[in-house]
Amino acid sequence: MSSLAARRGIAGSITMKAQPPFVAVIVGLAFEARIARAAPTARVFCGRGPEVTGALSAALGPDCSGIISFGVAGGLDPALRPGAQVIASAVVRDGVSIPTDEGWSRSLLRAHPGATHAPIASVEQAVTDPAGKSRLFETTGAAAVDMESHIAADLAAKHGLPLAVLRVVADPATRHVPHSAMQGMRPDGRTDGLAVLRSLMRRPSEIAGMIRIARDAWVARMALERSPQYLARSFAVPDVGSVVEVLPLATRLTGNPEMQR
Repeated sequence: MSSLAARRGIAGSITMKAQPPFVAVIVGLAFEARIARAAPTARVFCGRGPEVTGALSAALGPDCSGIISFGVAGGLDPALRPGAQVIASAVVRDGVSIPTDEGWSRSLLRAHPGATHAPIASVEQAVTDPAGKSRLFETTGAAAVDMESHIAADLAAKHGLPLAVLRVVADPATRHVPHSAMQGMRPDGRTDGLAVLRSLMRRPSEIAGMIRIARDAWVARMALERSPQYLARSFAVPDVGSVVEVLPLATRLTGNPEMQR
């Protein structure tokens, strides 16, 4: 046998190694992505809308063990202050509730003993004013609101994957988010500082509000920034999972009483 044939024979006998399992982590902001990447099993998807949905959907194969929505959120429950942790019992959007994985949520609650276990609302347009937050709280009972968890929930339901949500409150329910803060938000999750400055030059009355929001964001970021070992535990999917269901909001699952915090 020629050396070329021998090499081909050896190559043909080699089987591809299976990819190591990973947890898909969806975030909305670049700094959240940097924090999440510290976990060795995390594959991070940053952004909003169709692009991040397409990227995450394309990555969901047999080596994906679950999907978690991670990062900051706006507070809806008036009792929650900046830095408060929310582990979702369900993701609520447009009158539909998708429950999170009970085993994973229970594991997260053990790792975060002070966290609130409650539904989280997810929207496509930011809720920036206290009146809007109050209405959403009254109609959904959600403790917080973000703009990414519905993407994670929809794909988890579609692919039959465990779902979890770990969010930290940045702006509380009573806080108005200035227009200038929203001007700096890019679709890819990065912040456009020049856009914020230009907006503040046109709206100098928002400077005090921007300082408050920056302080809130700093507190939330400190709550998110833990050791890689902490993140690895948070992103680990337990062996025991539950089937992801889509339920009408009126009959949503809120978890077992023992899981309520």
